[in-house]
Amino acid sequence: MSGAKRPGTTQLRVGRLLKAHGLKGALKLELYTDDPAKRFVPGATFSLQVPKESPWHGKTLELTELRWYNGHPVAFFVDVPDRTVAETLVKAILWIDADVASEEPEPDAWYDHQLVGLRALRDGVEVGQVARVDHLPAQDLLAIAVGDREVLVPFVSAIVPAVDIEAGTVTLTPPAGLFEDLPADADEPQPASDPEPASDPVREDDTPSKA
Repeated sequence: MSGAKRPGTTQLRVGRLLKAHGLKGALKLELYTDDPAKRFVPGATFSLQVPKESPWHGKTLELTELRWYNGHPVAFFVDVPDRTVAETLVKAILWIDADVASEEPEPDAWYDHQLVGLRALRDGVEVGQVARVDHLPAQDLLAIAVGDREVLVPFVSAIVPAVDIEAGTVTLTPPAGLFEDLPADADEPQPASDPEPASDPVREDDTPSKA
């Protein structure tokens, strides 16, 4: 994404541009936030996550208006005057800078920047470190750096029963085979084969991740 993070802020992903809408430069928007009225106000500026070859790489977008059509958000931006220009922005992901101190915490919910860097514990033993959080439609995944490889752990309570921000740890109870190089206790109860994702799975930082 473009832009550098200011001191005291964190970058939150708040939306993705889906497709051009009409002929006047509007774009349909997929929201990654529970509070679009706060994030999408006229004048709001967004950093863009786009491929390096995109003409928008390294640039920002300024919102002029957010409208709703048949229950779907549609955004208008400065310097996007027509459908041709709008189509060059399809699939762009929108990020904002947010004041860390002003973000109200939720119980059992964490922003990506809080999770990245936590030590991952299994049976009290450190097995790796949270490298990033992947947000997928079905559920979130914790990417655990284990030596020179990564293990993707479903961020669900059956497998991630505890997150302790103050201690800097996340506790894992993974099923056998998830950490191939770690011994698995045959007597240890295994979680359900398809654990239920969080009741409100998220796709980004602006809606905190829940196990």
